[in-house]
Amino acid sequence: MEFGFGPEDEAFRASAREWLAAHAPHAIDRRAWERTLGAAGWIGLGWSEAGYGNRTATLTQQVAWAEEYARSGAPPRSGHIGENLLAPTLLAHGTAGQKARFLPPVAAGTELWCQGYSEPGAGSDLAGVRTKAEPDDDGRTYRITGQKIWTSLAHEADWCFVLARTDPGSTRHRGLTFFLVPMDQPGRIEVRPIRQMTGTSDFNEVFFDGAHARVEHVVGAVGDGWRVAMSLLGFERGVSTLAQQIGFAEELGRVIRTAVETGAADDPVVRDRLVRLWAELRAMRWNALRTLGGSGGPGAPSVAKLLWAGWHQRLGELAVEVRGAAAGAGPADWSPSAPYELDEAQQLFLFSRADTIYGGSDQIQRTIIAERVLGLPRQPKG
Repeated sequence: MEFGFGPEDEAFRASAREWLAAHAPHAIDRRAWERTLGAAGWIGLGWSEAGYGNRTATLTQQVAWAEEYARSGAPPRSGHIGENLLAPTLLAHGTAGQKARFLPPVAAGTELWCQGYSEPGAGSDLAGVRTKAEPDDDGRTYRITGQKIWTSLAHEADWCFVLARTDPGSTRHRGLTFFLVPMDQPGRIEVRPIRQMTGTSDFNEVFFDGAHARVEHVVGAVGDGWRVAMSLLGFERGVSTLAQQIGFAEELGRVIRTAVETGAADDPVVRDRLVRLWAELRAMRWNALRTLGGSGGPGAPSVAKLLWAGWHQRLGELAVEVRGAAAGAGPADWSPSAPYELDEAQQLFLFSRADTIYGGSDQIQRTIIAERVLGLPRQPKG
């Protein structure tokens, strides 16, 4: 499949750009912004063929929207987990009742979701999940007990999709089930923010103490959670990858401008690194377009993660290097008794240290490529 943008796509892009220019500057509250997006029909593009969602949009138009959103300076999305991860999973594996219950609120921006996958000791190695789910005596609910970690937006979410072990004697990927769990369960669900090196708390620990999940909110069959979970991870690196690269391009542009302003660009080694970063970003874009066009192969998501994680980490390192000594200093009015906000370069450097770990570590991605694509012997599991 040849992936390109035609006249209709560019007209769609222009419409998206015009709407964002009129509305994004007024977006202050992120939750209200989700409702604004939903009311205007910008959530759930392309779901209309299945009878859900908002505007009709081809794949290329979905890419155009994602790219224009990244360029617009609009707030980070609070609803992207529901729209880009849960919704495609329900469209592929959900019942008619689940789709009718959960997809419209996602498209309207009125219900937010988080992802209950990683655990202490079961991060990139997701098959090590130990959170358990036991059926209640009434046969209508399950009780979920365990801990999840690195849960983005759990402090804002209304619902969480949770991977839990329903067969007590099972190991690895067997005996897991995919649940849809309401977060408003005082005394049964506790959310604790995790403070990062950047001083922010985008991630959380989530503790489930007998939290209830209804039987009809199991996605797929009981014990079939691994297949559903892996399907969801395949959706994680789709259209949004291209929007991510627009953000990367803007960050690279700022680093280049700083290098010129500080004189760091006079160093031929620095110039070479900047050119390499630019060329690699272009290659990542074409690789992403090729993958969306159906030519990526089974290891494409892992290849993409390896490419962008290392690239973004190297960009963060260069961002502080080109600033020189100023990169380690706070603002002029800083005092030891008062915290200060990190500037863009410091934020980029510190946050990008985690790029090669979250979302599946580099080691795990290489193992996936080795075993599932190249057919090399499987790594022994301890």
